[in-house]
Amino acid sequence: MPLPVKNEKINRASMREEVYNNLLDWIMEGVLLPGEKIVDKELAEHMGVSRTPVREALRRLEDKDLVESSANRWTRISEIPPKEPEMIYPIIWTLEKLALSSAINTLTQNDFIKMKRINNRLEAALQKGDPVAASKADSDFHGVFIERSKNVHLIKIIQDLKVRFRRLEVNFFKGISYKKSSVREHETLISALADRDIVLAKKTVHLNWAKSLERLKKESIKL
Repeated sequence: MPLPVKNEKINRASMREEVYNNLLDWIMEGVLLPGEKIVDKELAEHMGVSRTPVREALRRLEDKDLVESSANRWTRISEIPPKEPEMIYPIIWTLEKLALSSAINTLTQNDFIKMKRINNRLEAALQKGDPVAASKADSDFHGVFIERSKNVHLIKIIQDLKVRFRRLEVNFFKGISYKKSSVREHETLISALADRDIVLAKKTVHLNWAKSLERLKKESIKL
């Protein structure tokens, strides 16, 4: 279980959340792999905390089906169901189109500049072959208009689904669903949103996710 080296100790005031967020990031980014057994004592020692916040974080992650355990025997990172992409992608694109409807008239010029900057990050990550950075950039890009929806319940649901999506993408497919076409699709989406063209914006988001799903399904046949 090779974990990232931490140069700073966790801030005690926000210990529980930081421990949880560290573990969540490690699961999403493939540091902790599906099926890998983990030991709370080892995790606690690595992060420089007691076992209590680690155990609390693992329980929260188990509630999200990211961790599974057998009492007094083992705790491990949950496997990813083979059909998970087909289950979550249609939900994500449907919810994102709902977010677009709420956000399209509230997006500002600064939002469009931010989206362009993030899309450049995505393109750079693709050129470097960095699936973690590509996945993060893609999530941040979509996050701009999702946050602008101002619908806290919708935002929370999408965020939870994106955790599962990023874990799948990084662990199994090494960024293959993020092709240069994704960068171009993002550019089209920015233009549509700037023109307040909700029809084209929704069509582009749907296409962006649907094409990614098809690429994942084709790649999974090879694995």
